[in-house]
This record gives sequence, C-alpha cells and structure tokens, in this order.
Amino acid sequence: MFEEQAKAYRLNYVLQDPDEIERMVDSTVKQSKAATPYLKWMRNVIDVQFKQLTPLLEKHDILVATNSEFAAASIAEYCNKPLIRTAFGPFIPSRRIPPPVFPFPKPNPIFTPSLIWKILNVGSNYMSQKTINKNRKLLGLKPLKNSGYYATFTAYNYLLYSRYLGNTDPDWKCKWEIGGYCFNDTLQYDEEAYRELMDFIRKDQRPTLFFTLGSCSAKDSDSFCNRLVTVCQKLDYKLIVGSGWSKIGSHLENTENVFLMKRAIPHSLIFPNCNAVMHHGGAGTTHSVARAGCPQLILPLILDQPYWGYRISQLKIGPEVIKIAKVSDKELEEKVRDLVTNPIYKKNATILADKIHTEKSVDNVCDFIERISRK
Repeated sequence: MFEEQAKAYRLNYVLQDPDEIERMVDSTVKQSKAATPYLKWMRNVIDVQFKQLTPLLEKHDILVATNSEFAAASIAEYCNKPLIRTAFGPFIPSRRIPPPVFPFPKPNPIFTPSLIWKILNVGSNYMSQKTINKNRKLLGLKPLKNSGYYATFTAYNYLLYSRYLGNTDPDWKCKWEIGGYCFNDTLQYDEEAYRELMDFIRKDQRPTLFFTLGSCSAKDSDSFCNRLVTVCQKLDYKLIVGSGWSKIGSHLENTENVFLMKRAIPHSLIFPNCNAVMHHGGAGTTHSVARAGCPQLILPLILDQPYWGYRISQLKIGPEVIKIAKVSDKELEEKVRDLVTNPIYKKNATILADKIHTEKSVDNVCDFIERISRK
C-alpha cells in the first residue's frame, strides 16, 4: 500500500509478502474476534521476514527494523550484522513505565510496570517464539528460551519519539538512544483540496476543531461524529472531520459548520491553522499536533494510544482521554469546550512545540545509523 510513495522517493525496495496491513489494522479493532486471524497473520509475516530479509541482509551492512518485526534480531544474528531496533514509544522493559501497548498507562499499586511487562513477555513468547525457533533451526541457530526480550537486549534500541513528549527510564538495562520523531514534510497532496480546506478555516473567526481517527475505526464512530457535530453547533465552533483510511464521517455533508476532508492533506499544513485537535492518539498524529503547538484531546482505541493520551494530560496540553463508546453528551460538550478555551493547554502546547522544533530528528537518526555501521 506504500509502494507509490517508495517510487516517488526513488528508493530501492522489496515488497514484503503478505502485504495486508489494512486487513490487520481492521482486525485489531474487532476485539476478541481478531485474535485468531491476527495471530495467523503475524506468524505468516514472521516466516516471510526470515525468507525475504535474510538474503537481503547478507548483501548489506546493517538492519534497521521496528520493534514489531519479531524476526529481525535472529536474522541479524545469523548474518552477523548490527541491528537497530526502532520504536515510536518507550518499548523497553521498565520498572517505571508500563508497556505502551497496554491500556494501563497510569501508576497502579497492583499492576506495576514490572508485572505488566512480564505479562506482555509471556504473551509475546506465546505469539511468536514457536515460529521464530522453527526458522532459527532452519538457519542452524540455537532456539530462544525467551524471544520476548531477545531483541531488546541484543540490539541497539533507537527511540523515534520526542523526549519532550514521551518519557524514558534512566534505569533501562540495554543499549538505547532517543532522537525525536521524524516528520515527513515532503508528502504529495491535492492542492485544490487544501485550498478548499483553508477557505473553510478562514471564512470567519470562529474556533476550528479538527477530528480524525486516522488509520483506526470504531463501532460507534459515525454516531460519535453526529454527536460531535451537534456539540460544535451548540458551541459555535467550526468542525473539520478527517475521513482517514476507515472513512470516518463519510455520511456527513459539508455545511457552514462542518467540512468533511476526504482527500489526504499533510498534518503540517492543517494543524497550525486549527484551535484544537481530537484524534485517536497514534504516535504520528500526537507528535504532529504537538509540533503545531495545538491543544489536543485523545480518544484511544488500540495499542499505544492510551499511553499518548496519558502523556497529553500529564503535560497539560489537553484534557484526560475520553472513550468514544462511553462518553456522555454532557461530558463531550464539557471536554470540547475545555479543550478549545483553556488557556493553560494552549500555553503549554506552545512551549512544547518550541522544544520539538529544536530536535534535529532526521539528522539524529542518520548520524546514529552511520555511527553504528562503523563499529
């Protein structure tokens, strides 16, 4: 699904098979029904990674992979090449920070970070260890007794998020470095769609609220859109709905108060012109809103989204999270009004944006890769 972008940047690329990220993302929001197809999908992907990445790394010098590519550490070991394990959150076992993929970002006297990391490790081993060891045997490698922590403690961990937005644990017992979120400001976009959007924003002085769920979907998303439209009309705010991959709000029509954004426009062009943003809490969107100096309210659905929602409230650049399926009309109205009008959020968001702008994130990651490749 990203092949056209790779072509536009003139990159040499190999498509990983099976390339079914849209089906995988869709399955993760279907709760318990997603477990079996997701496990099957993930184990197939691990097999394919061993098959495709091993001969590629043999011809190259270094492997840079995400923390979700479970085969990467074994492939790097087999090829005797360095591995840089990247992550868009604090995905390193910690006594202070719970796993960002668990919906328990707040401190808890019973479910401590250490305990939750152990639970996650057991789950990770269940999901991937058998498949990993099957492929390691084919490569003549010894089986792993704990595949969950193997990559973390054998790779160079490079954290691709802002140190000012996320947090770190100085007691991490592995090799790690943090360099900031790498924004892509070179994305192509429809200029006519951008002009239409800006005309909507600039037509009057009323506050503009942006809402999107990005790549995610929720069972109650369309009804939530309707409720949000009603709230914005009552508060006299303009509302932009970013339809996203899952076509959120596609039933809406453009009106004086509502603009349905069906075509993709880079966040860097949108958010600086908005008064506030409500979104799902993906790392990319969270960082883009923060860089724009805009208050934000997160409606977490899956994975690391509760973590980023918790960080937003901790840093006081937005209210505490709300759940799409549980928030009442009264609470929704209160949250939206607070988000848009609270001067503390805007002040703190502006200060945070200035800090994020000082991070030379792309230079940082390039320098890190070059430094590791010379070792």
